[in-house]
Amino acid sequence: MNQQDVVCGMMVDASSAAHRSHFNDKEYVFCSANCQHKFEADPTQYLEAELVTTGGTVAARLGQSGVAAAVLPPVVPVPVATALATLDIEGMTCASCASFVEKSLSRTPGVHKALVNYATERATVEYLPGQATPETLREAVVKAGYGVAAPAAPDTSAADRQAELDQQKALAYQKLKRRLWVAVGLAAVVMLLSMVMLWPALSARINMQALNYVLLGLTLPVLLYSGREFYTSAWNAFRHRAANMDTLIAVGTGAAFLYSLAATVAPHLFMQHGLMPEVYYDTTATIIALILMGKVLELRAKTQTSAAIKSLMGLQAKTARVVHGEQEIDLPIEQVRPGDVVVVRPGEKVATDGIVVLGHSAVDEAMLTGESLPVAKNVGDPVYGATLNKTGSFRFRVTKVGAETMLSQIVKLVEDAQGSRAPIQRLADKVSAVFVPTVVCIAILTFVLWFDLAPEATRFPLALVNFVAVLIIACPCALGLATPTAIMVSTGKGAENGVLIRNAEALEKAHQVTTILLDKTGTITRGEPTVTDFIVAPGQTPSQVLQTVAAVERQSEHPLAEAVVRYAEAHQVPSVPAQEFRAVEGRGASALVAGERVLIGNQRLLTEASVELPAQLTEQASELLGQAKTVLFVVIGGQGVALIGVADTVRDTSAAAIRRLQAMGLEVVMMTGDNPQTAEKIAQQVGIKRFFAEVLPQDKAGKVQELQTEGRVVAMVGDGINDAPALARADIGLAMGGGTDVAMEAAGITLMRSDLQGVVTAIDLSKQTIRTIRQNLFFAFIYNVLGIPIAAGVLYPVLGISLSPMLAAGAMALSSVSVLTNSLRLRSFRGAAA
Repeated sequence: MNQQDVVCGMMVDASSAAHRSHFNDKEYVFCSANCQHKFEADPTQYLEAELVTTGGTVAARLGQSGVAAAVLPPVVPVPVATALATLDIEGMTCASCASFVEKSLSRTPGVHKALVNYATERATVEYLPGQATPETLREAVVKAGYGVAAPAAPDTSAADRQAELDQQKALAYQKLKRRLWVAVGLAAVVMLLSMVMLWPALSARINMQALNYVLLGLTLPVLLYSGREFYTSAWNAFRHRAANMDTLIAVGTGAAFLYSLAATVAPHLFMQHGLMPEVYYDTTATIIALILMGKVLELRAKTQTSAAIKSLMGLQAKTARVVHGEQEIDLPIEQVRPGDVVVVRPGEKVATDGIVVLGHSAVDEAMLTGESLPVAKNVGDPVYGATLNKTGSFRFRVTKVGAETMLSQIVKLVEDAQGSRAPIQRLADKVSAVFVPTVVCIAILTFVLWFDLAPEATRFPLALVNFVAVLIIACPCALGLATPTAIMVSTGKGAENGVLIRNAEALEKAHQVTTILLDKTGTITRGEPTVTDFIVAPGQTPSQVLQTVAAVERQSEHPLAEAVVRYAEAHQVPSVPAQEFRAVEGRGASALVAGERVLIGNQRLLTEASVELPAQLTEQASELLGQAKTVLFVVIGGQGVALIGVADTVRDTSAAAIRRLQAMGLEVVMMTGDNPQTAEKIAQQVGIKRFFAEVLPQDKAGKVQELQTEGRVVAMVGDGINDAPALARADIGLAMGGGTDVAMEAAGITLMRSDLQGVVTAIDLSKQTIRTIRQNLFFAFIYNVLGIPIAAGVLYPVLGISLSPMLAAGAMALSSVSVLTNSLRLRSFRGAAA
């Protein structure tokens, strides 16, 4: 054991240990020595030892003395509750702004983690309530030079809050368009008048000095009105020792304008040094107009990226018809309370979440699950707010309102996912943090080199033009928009298709999956017993036998009995009474129906009753057992009259979905607690080649780990409480929406529909999203990598080509728009059809 080893406090108990070793006749487990929490040590007992903790276990790092630390008891870390705040940031113009706001928030005392999304203009901050408050967070943003939208009132719904923010953005959009039209109109006139200099015959008749003053007068409104926010934003950034895209615009257009102003006011100073007093008012005005045009297009495109979540919010019903005594009263949805009984008529929206207490109908739940077929609703069935009632009328008792409803939870989950950050974005974030200062340095270097190396007659104009072009063409916006805009569109499209993505990391991880591990029950199969076969002996009437069987099973609460009752109701057999019902534990049940003793149960029940089946039924029972089905034997009046085959049937869409997953190049593996024979039959039925049988609930996570040790990236699909550890252990967990809350909490993706087609949709959406993000990042990086050197004039000495600042402005404006447009292509995504 050397000086760098870390001796863990519990012997051989750390499952995540890097390696093991023996010391002083004891076996110790050594951790990876990357712990963060530190504890004070007794220097007399641990010479030069630094105590650290791994997995709640104290350890001592050996110092120069090489003295081993004694084995210490495990330390249980005390969890510290953090709070989450969401701030709507105002005034951000590029990814560099978002990076600066994020740093300012992260440095605020008490802030555990801060994340600022430029595309959504929203900051998500995790903080310690005792050390920070929402007010201190807002103050940190304001001190950084940016604004924060006023917080919503406590009783404001998500839809109302979004509507308020949309109204503010609409006003800002209209104001931006007015600035654009002023800039475009004046820039067009300035450009036409500037062309006079290109016509010697015409320019000789015009007083150029007077023309320059006219151009100055036309350009000033462009700077002071249309471009004012660029300069104020740049000044605020400068005061806070920061730089953003507006810094580049302000410095570039400001340099061109100030040079032109000096040439207009004091042309003799230029002539004394052998320079023509040329002006660049057309450059200044046109650059501002083009950048504003890009801003307008960008803002318009950004609003389209959140169209899906806005449409979800718009689905919420505004009123509800509540039963008060003998009356039905229409109330605003905000006044509805749990326990109220609400009436829903054909064609109306379900107001909020609840349980049907009277009537029946078919409800269109496509907005929740993506399922196009209406779902039958009877007494006791759940209904969800914003779904559409199709046929019948019913009443339901309200169980959830406001933020607790399914729709609100979906909106919240989508908002959280849109505000999260994908790992693929890290490189762009690092570049954005240093982008503007780097570009300023490149621009200054460009000016110096051209001023020193160019011919004396053209050196200053070339130096100035290339200096401005470098500043203007550089665009950190494209880098900042590349990932979040694609995430915004894809998470919204996922919600439309019944796929809820917890965060951007889960969405990115899904595209890396190589193996899909499916829990059989409730995932591949329906998760409930279903009657598959009803066979009667010769001479018996099927409807009469089924009527008698149903009379007995209606008295039982066993899942198999419920399956038989559902089968009888589907065949609309009349209900008849049964007396003297008795459940026989582990065997079945018996009762009197129409004066005859009826037995329904397994082979053991028949043996104890000394009943023999007809040979034909015996053969058919063997066939059903060979198909891994549960067989119920029916005895009426002491004679075996029928067989009932019951099984957990495979979902109609499972085989097709598995084939599509395999066509994507993914290996599909099944996991079940059934015996190998049953597992094999189910696997063959759906086209799965590899399966794990007889897996106990506590061993499911181990099977995930087993696949991971083979070098596979595993996606686990499950629905039950016992699936939660495996869902958490997998690289990405997908929980069926029909499953438990525990399973969905452990998963990165929730499928609102109990259908494996949702897995296909999730994987396909992830692949298309990551492909789009990579395209966006490529466009953003290659644009700046190629554009900045060209603007700096690297092609001029060889090809005589230099980039006009006006062309640079147009290219910069289009770069962000191209990234947004590419992201918006994801709106055409379609989920897997059932």
